[in-house]
Amino acid sequence: MRTLVFGDIHGGLRALTEVLEKATPEPEDLLIFLGDYVDGWSDAAETIDFLLRLQKERKCVFLRGNHDDLCLEWLSSGKENPLWLQAGGLMTQKSYAGVGLPTRKRHMSFLRSLQDYHLDQSNRLYVHAGFTNPKGVRYEYFTKSFYWDRTLWEMALSLNPVLSKEDRFYPARLKQYKEIFIGHTALTKIGITTPLRAGNVWNIDTGAAHMGPLSALEVQTKKFWQSQPAHLFYPGETGRN
Repeated sequence: MRTLVFGDIHGGLRALTEVLEKATPEPEDLLIFLGDYVDGWSDAAETIDFLLRLQKERKCVFLRGNHDDLCLEWLSSGKENPLWLQAGGLMTQKSYAGVGLPTRKRHMSFLRSLQDYHLDQSNRLYVHAGFTNPKGVRYEYFTKSFYWDRTLWEMALSLNPVLSKEDRFYPARLKQYKEIFIGHTALTKIGITTPLRAGNVWNIDTGAAHMGPLSALEVQTKKFWQSQPAHLFYPGETGRN
């Protein structure tokens, strides 16, 4: 059985279907999605529909991203958050135009069911953004950190590469897990478009919300597959750029 972990989709359903075709998951494979299924490209509602169908056919873990939480707030209350609209929410709103109440309710149920994190039997952690408690995710006081925190990745990037996990200066947060897999912070911001390891943290967000591809990584071997840059599937759209 393989474990395949997928980066932030941001409404780029066409990029997701291409990555799945390349990765060719088997029925016994576990698919872990790191969150941010909406807000960016125009297939937000269609992406949720697709994931709901996939959930019936495959073994899947769906994690909560900050954009998923913001979308749920809008769907459930109708309240418009100007910052959310500017950060990709406007395209999500347009995607839901004409979508009836029964479908919206199914989508809200899906978004409420998302997990904050997933731990596998090999002590690998999967989380959208990060956590702050040095003892690990089970001790986290502020659960929104799971889908908003950026300090975990910033800390990993700043590590001296000669440090090992046995070194007393190695960050306590990172020592808790064999490996950590995150999204949330697009690697295109530092000019990178392939999954990147820093310390024992793997960032799989290769900027599909912007001008980068969507990526899926096999956890055991670190082989990865990528779509075309997501914007090529959506001519005339700007994504989150």
